[in-house]
Amino acid sequence: MTNGTMASRFGFDHVNKPLFLITGGFIALFCVTAVVDLSTLSGWVDVGFAWSAKWFGLYWQILLMATFFIGLAICVLPGGKAKMGGMEAPEFTNFQWGSMIMCTLLAGGGVFWAAGEPMAHFISPPPLFGLKGLAAEAAGPALAQAYLHWGFLAWAILGSLTAVMLMHYHYEKGLPLAPRTLLYPVFGDRAIKGPIGLIADASCIIAVVAGTVGPIGFLGLQVSYGLDTLFGIPDGFVTQALMIAGLVAIYTISAITGINRGIQILSRINIVLGFALLIYILVLGPTLFIFTGFLDGMGVYFANFFDLALYRGESGWFGDPGWLGWWTVFFWGWFLGYGPLMAMFIARISRGRSIRAIVIMLSIIAPIATNFWFTIIGGTGIAFELETPASVAAAFKGFNLPAALLAITQNLPLGFIVSLLFLVLTTIFVATTGDSMTYVISVAMSKEDRPAIPVRVFWALAMGAMAIILVATGSGGVGKLQSFIVVTAVPVSLILLPSLWDAVRITLAKGKADAPAQDAGGTA
Repeated sequence: MTNGTMASRFGFDHVNKPLFLITGGFIALFCVTAVVDLSTLSGWVDVGFAWSAKWFGLYWQILLMATFFIGLAICVLPGGKAKMGGMEAPEFTNFQWGSMIMCTLLAGGGVFWAAGEPMAHFISPPPLFGLKGLAAEAAGPALAQAYLHWGFLAWAILGSLTAVMLMHYHYEKGLPLAPRTLLYPVFGDRAIKGPIGLIADASCIIAVVAGTVGPIGFLGLQVSYGLDTLFGIPDGFVTQALMIAGLVAIYTISAITGINRGIQILSRINIVLGFALLIYILVLGPTLFIFTGFLDGMGVYFANFFDLALYRGESGWFGDPGWLGWWTVFFWGWFLGYGPLMAMFIARISRGRSIRAIVIMLSIIAPIATNFWFTIIGGTGIAFELETPASVAAAFKGFNLPAALLAITQNLPLGFIVSLLFLVLTTIFVATTGDSMTYVISVAMSKEDRPAIPVRVFWALAMGAMAIILVATGSGGVGKLQSFIVVTAVPVSLILLPSLWDAVRITLAKGKADAPAQDAGGTA
């Protein structure tokens, strides 16, 4: 069998080989350096992190704010009701569509951070509020800060404007469903064919790999810690690696079966199990505190929305290099890195939906649901801590996110079973990120919407291997990956910039195109 025949058989003849080599080579180099000389890698990443946070932090804050408000604006334009994707009826039901969308962002950290971030801000309140930690008055601000990082602005950057662009250019103009298409309004055909597009695609793929490997590696730490706590299984590298390997097997199979089967099935399981656990906590947990905490947190969030979103500390333009860099700038970098490929995923599953429906789902419905989710998990932890001091904070000492989740769940009735179910939920959550990102990475470097199975398998295994390597280096490897996420977001944030005006242009054009048809219908 010739090389050409083998490439065709396995689907590699449809792969952008330069892009495959650049991205795969970069990820391999990062892993090898982490194993051989973690200290040198740490130095490089630390310098890049400090520079990115200093020079791009304010730009990211403005970019996310603008994306959110421009998205709301196009909803009310006449073109907002235009159906996208070349289909008049949606491909998926509302439940299927909403499940896949909700599980995508929440999967990245919706259990880790939902348990840990509100507690972290409760113990050490954000500097904007100037409150004393572990006090009752710190509960609302703690939740409000978490709402900022996982709410309206975070969700909007994941596809409200960029999905509109990609659906227009791909399904109506025949351009690639790839990050490079987001630069078409600026560079024209040079963005589609040439080094500009290659650099754009490579930057976005590297950023999303870094952003996905983090949750995969952390899952190994989370489940390993949980098995040690619940069953006495030693919490060590072997257990962590086996947990990651099991996760990789789950999301690899899911990615192979595609959106219509594996990804959709995992998302449905996620939603059903997550909803059941939330109802259980609402009924048998601190019910009154959850609802009052949500209303209080949302009130603080809205009252201080602009101050929270644009907080720069006492350092002015360059911002607070400590708190801001490790909280807001980190989260913004993480979500920005996901932005283009997440928009591809949203574009693929939203065919037949209107611009208005896509924006409202991403920028309003999903954030409010996420905030309530954070209140149920993180707010429950705050309630337990207020009722019994040190019941959660003691385990959380040293910013121990896995311990925070288990400390909360074990304080509930039937704590052992609830803790075990949360570990299952966490695993499925991260699996949905792994399979969806494996799928869109493969699409980005293929010449078709349904990439070859070997390409999907490669990226699924590559991200798992990277996670195991970084876990093997100790907490330093995973920590440096978190900083590396911020560095990779710098070029991606520039790729997202054209969406601020081009999504508006597309929506206005849709409105003008519909106007003559409506006039003709009225005349007739």
